Amino acid sequence: MWHQSNWVNGVYQLAARDAILVINPATESPVATIDSTPQETVNAIVVSSLENFSSGVWSQADASTRFTVLSRAANLLRARLPEFINLETRQTGRPIREMKAQLFRIPEWLEYFASLARTHEGRVTPFKGPVVNTLTRLPLGVVVQITPWNHPLLIATKKIAAALAAGNSVIVKPSESAPLSVLEMGKLFQEAGLPDGTLQIVSGYGRETGKFLCESPLISKIDLTGGLATYEAIAPTASKNLIPITAELGGKAPVCFFPSMPIEKGVKAALFASFIASGQTCVTGSRLLIHSEIYNEFVEQLVRRTMSLRLGNPTDDRTQIGAVISRASVERCTAFVSHAMAEGGKVLCGGKPTNVDGKGFFFEPTLIETKAGSNLACNEVFGPVIALIRCESEEEIIRVANATSFALGASVWSNDFSQAHRVAEKINAGIVWINGHHLNDPSSPWGGFKESGLGKENGVEAYESYTKLKSTIINYGQEPTWFDDEVENARYG
Repeated sequence: MWHQSNWVNGVYQLAARDAILVINPATESPVATIDSTPQETVNAIVVSSLENFSSGVWSQADASTRFTVLSRAANLLRARLPEFINLETRQTGRPIREMKAQLFRIPEWLEYFASLARTHEGRVTPFKGPVVNTLTRLPLGVVVQITPWNHPLLIATKKIAAALAAGNSVIVKPSESAPLSVLEMGKLFQEAGLPDGTLQIVSGYGRETGKFLCESPLISKIDLTGGLATYEAIAPTASKNLIPITAELGGKAPVCFFPSMPIEKGVKAALFASFIASGQTCVTGSRLLIHSEIYNEFVEQLVRRTMSLRLGNPTDDRTQIGAVISRASVERCTAFVSHAMAEGGKVLCGGKPTNVDGKGFFFEPTLIETKAGSNLACNEVFGPVIALIRCESEEEIIRVANATSFALGASVWSNDFSQAHRVAEKINAGIVWINGHHLNDPSSPWGGFKESGLGKENGVEAYESYTKLKSTIINYGQEPTWFDDEVENARYG
């Protein structure tokens, strides 16, 4: 069986003593094995990365050099998309149609941050007196990135591009469930001209390898996409070491439907928001808040369309719903359905595990009519189990939308211009779409409030989060006369 070892200092290393099996969730068949990286190896990699950063080979490289390398990486990735699409489909079980659409855009992140590295400018402040004050941004050092299994290549590339553009040395720990596409990026960046040792890609369990990386006092930042429990596990040590954290921790996105939106269009929107990636995204439209004036007809059409979705082999271009990532995910979906029914929820369609040709981790697209305060309406499933909530007014929709501990994404569907903006303004979420959902761009900051996390991916905000700000104050006329006798108007500050 294929073994993909760690990418460290420009080469794939010898296999670690212990290995982790990567399984195709749609077939339950082995895809490859990866390293389970022990603590002593992790420590050595961090030290090597710090040496790389301190050498200045990348941290002090010209902005034009960073632009060139990241731009080449974008071109190389674009040329190799078919092999990456195939790998993503096999390791995630997501439909190849989704992977083609998503991966087609990933090179844009490398191009955006390449351009930002080349064009980002410092500032000169309006400092009083004969003084020039320049502000410049410097790379942080060695940064650790913990990436998830649901969008393996997209989320890793988001983080890697921003960090490299700013001049950092990067260690990525992809999810052990779907690490293979990320591990392939090492040699791609090497071919693009990135100095060896600037990007290290390290495999292992999050509770072991990920924890070892985040506990190192030699790192300068942690960028995590995962669950609140993962953040809680690493935050105490990071705070002790004064290491900043960017954390994208999930959500419970409300999708708000108002009477001015044509029902047919609203139903299409609900399907897209809710069932892309089998509901395994941080902004899955997992709560459909439907105004009572359109509720009955909306739900009737939505149930009919949901039941007609094509669940099947992810490698078939006609498949619309693929697998969930693991048996544990199937069990989690089942538990949410059972809990919802125990609380009085009504299963309108789906609600059961299924398979394709007797194999795979699949769960039927599921719609459950429930109440705003229910377990299903308040907690993240990370699967295709969606809560439908009838709301009597605009005010109730806003109240319900804001009633969970999450605040990452939300969408408002209304053809009433004033209403759309009014509601969007009142929803407490880091990302609010009007008449859209899942829309993403490298220039658009991505991140939430409350238990959905800290900091932003994408945009200038992400780039600057990978830098530290240095203030240089140049005095060209203020004499140091403070302790001279009989001096008037001496300046202290």
